[in-house]
Amino acid sequence: MAIPLVAGIDGSEASLEAVDWAAEEAVRHGVPLHLLHAAAGGRGASELINAASERAGQRAPTVQLTNEVLPGNAAFALVDRGRNAFALVLGSRGRGDLAGMLLGSVSLAVAARADCPVIVVRGATEDRDASFENIVVGVEDGEGSDTAVQFAFREAHVRRCRLMAVHAWSAPFGASTAPQASSWSLDSHRRPPAQVLDDALRDPSEHYHDASVSRKAIEGPARQALLEAASEADLLVVGARRRQGHPGLQLGLINHAVLHHAPCPVAVVPRI
Repeated sequence: MAIPLVAGIDGSEASLEAVDWAAEEAVRHGVPLHLLHAAAGGRGASELINAASERAGQRAPTVQLTNEVLPGNAAFALVDRGRNAFALVLGSRGRGDLAGMLLGSVSLAVAARADCPVIVVRGATEDRDASFENIVVGVEDGEGSDTAVQFAFREAHVRRCRLMAVHAWSAPFGASTAPQASSWSLDSHRRPPAQVLDDALRDPSEHYHDASVSRKAIEGPARQALLEAASEADLLVVGARRRQGHPGLQLGLINHAVLHHAPCPVAVVPRI
């Protein structure tokens, strides 16, 4: 049996929007959908999970659907289920979060600890329904984003849409910015942006040989580059490195920025 896509439910409007997104995602990939509600108090839990299940069934009548109610901490329960999940899908804010918060505390905690990809469903409903037919993936120098790139290729394949790979870079301090100057000759330990993108895309391109892929190398902050690219995307994919000697992931400034501000759903993909 295929491992399930797991969606966290708390009764908030954001979590119900995550149910909608997860139901469609499960159908795209042909995997079961498992709805999970966890809370310290179980009052009303059955009604809540049943309503969410009915909503998922209406959104995707063909999806294989199960649900579960667990006592205790929601983040811990989701991270535990994520050890055997296709991905975890969460709303951007929960019922217990303060009105001024841009990202719910449970969503952030799960994104920082899960062993599987975590998708936080962000953006306005009308934008998600519009479908830009475009996936954006952030590419960093080195191997930190290799699993994220593979995930993004798979998403673009099942959606039959375009993939845009974005790599942001900054010229070394003191490098000439004149058109005829090559800043990379002043910083020999870094690779040219075009090479970073080519190396990251080479292997998955061979597997998904029919993929429509564009490359964008931008001089400037990665946070700004990814948020701008996400303005016309159905999904933004970023990688996350594992902490050295500690459990969990190293969510840096870029991950935090897109999780709090992206105008579309964000997938945080741990490096294997």
